Amino acid sequence: MATTEHPPPGRLRAWMLEGLSDMGKGQGHAGPTGQTEHTEQRGSEPEHQGQRWYRVMCLTGVDYFSTLGYQPGIAALAAGLLSPVATIVLVIVTLAGALPVYRRVAEESPHGQGSIAMLERLLTFWKGKLFVLTLLGFAATDFLITITLSAADASTHLVENPHLNSALHDQQMLITLVLVALLGAVFLKGFLEAIGVAVFLVGLYLALNVVVVIVGLWHVATAGHVVTDWSSALTAEHGNAFVMIGVALVVFPKLALGLSGFETGVAVMPHVKGDPGETEENPAGRIRDTKKLLTTAALIMSCFLIATSFITTLLIPEKEFESGGQANGRALAFLAHEYLGGAFGTVYDVSTIAILWFAGASAMAGLLNLMPRYLPRYGMAPHWARAVRPMVIVFTLIAFLVTWIFDADVDAQGGAYATGVLVLISSAAIAVTIAARKAGQRGWTVGFAVISAVFLYTTVVNVIERPDGVKIGACFIAGIILVSLLSRLARAFELRVTSVSLDPMAERFIRDMASRKIRFIANEPDSRDKAEYRDKIEQIREDNDIPGQEDFVFVEVTVTDPSEFEAGLTVRGEVLHQRYRVLTLESSSIPNALAALLLHVRDTTACTP
Repeated sequence: MATTEHPPPGRLRAWMLEGLSDMGKGQGHAGPTGQTEHTEQRGSEPEHQGQRWYRVMCLTGVDYFSTLGYQPGIAALAAGLLSPVATIVLVIVTLAGALPVYRRVAEESPHGQGSIAMLERLLTFWKGKLFVLTLLGFAATDFLITITLSAADASTHLVENPHLNSALHDQQMLITLVLVALLGAVFLKGFLEAIGVAVFLVGLYLALNVVVVIVGLWHVATAGHVVTDWSSALTAEHGNAFVMIGVALVVFPKLALGLSGFETGVAVMPHVKGDPGETEENPAGRIRDTKKLLTTAALIMSCFLIATSFITTLLIPEKEFESGGQANGRALAFLAHEYLGGAFGTVYDVSTIAILWFAGASAMAGLLNLMPRYLPRYGMAPHWARAVRPMVIVFTLIAFLVTWIFDADVDAQGGAYATGVLVLISSAAIAVTIAARKAGQRGWTVGFAVISAVFLYTTVVNVIERPDGVKIGACFIAGIILVSLLSRLARAFELRVTSVSLDPMAERFIRDMASRKIRFIANEPDSRDKAEYRDKIEQIREDNDIPGQEDFVFVEVTVTDPSEFEAGLTVRGEVLHQRYRVLTLESSSIPNALAALLLHVRDTTACTP
């Protein structure tokens, strides 16, 4: 392609846009490390390298398991004494709903693209683009609230630590902003998603939680009145078991934070090591092991959710869960300090802060992987949005704003987080339902349709109960669509072809014409009979006074999806009616395709066509 000479960029600009020239070539995008990550199937390739699935599980675990830092406290606030019962309902929905859905997503989208890519394939043209933009808005809500909520809860663990409380009192907002800024600074420097660090953090955090759970269950068992007091209070408040179950079904959507991590689970699929000799074209081993990853993570989390909900509800006074209480946003840490002493409690706090911060890092990586897949390709973001560092600054500033809006309050952000999680899971359930229907799998279609209905119900109830989530999501969606439309208008006159490739016949046509005047005739393919091409040549010769000995090659562009902004251009050559040479192209824009072809011919032949 033709290039225009520009003066050398300044050092700051070059640093900010580092890696930009390697992106948008049709096959990959830059991830948070600045390395190109391939996102499409690419035919036969060298054997796929990666890590064992249980190590990769820790990458999604820093997001999924870290919610134990705040989930029990939020559950107690939302469901009160019914928290353990509502948590059991949540676990059933997790294992019977979310898990089967994302096991199917792993089959359908094994390259880390998740459910959004599935829906993009199923919905074409502008309706598909708008649907993807809407989902991106909720995905942005999910990931950004993960960053701000995790930072806020980490600061809560710092502020409420008995050894630091007097020094850090009322400094939660400042500490949260510092943690978010530190996260952004690390990504600006260049952050590698170190699986080794994730394995260490997850292993340590889960081990400490096992200790807290065992000690908590021992205290429940030895203090017999605790269980009887709880059951008596439940009976007095709700009457009988059927009413309790009914209320639990109504309130469990408030606990939806415990469903986070599944979308991240399929996003980390490219890191999973496949079978020997396996390629990207058929990653059967990666799919199998990712299913193991999802199932194991869900089972581990389900056990912890039930156990932690039970011990925190029975052992912590209700007033301590409320805003200003010592267990607010740190229920398990409260038990660790209460029953295992200050030293163990401080170790637990440090472990929780570390995994929560790393959960924010995982979410930032998710944002940096997700947005460049779609917006620049749709022409709905500035060209620099393909680069990592400018996007890190944008997301960090937005995280500052969200933290300020919610006053770094963990409970206040729970609704927005749950909304983002539930919308993504609902969209995944709908995507796999459509995929099963297209595959003719009637049983799976019915099953996934029921699961979709459950998650849609959960989403609606959550939105009604906590409308702040959908408001934040709507702001993200409106912002993305507004920026997208303005960017698309501003870039309307760009050359929107990322690469031009010619098949052997097309190359031969160009090579044969390079020794003389290169003339192309743009032709709208109609019947493509002999008369069409003969009449077209005669008209061109007559209108332009071109001698009869001059040679021509026809160029025919077929418009595919006009909503696509940029893509690679493949040119195929053919000889019709044993006489007329024709180059055929498929593109979203005829003028762009013709311009890209002419510039490519000029650059490769040094002749102006």
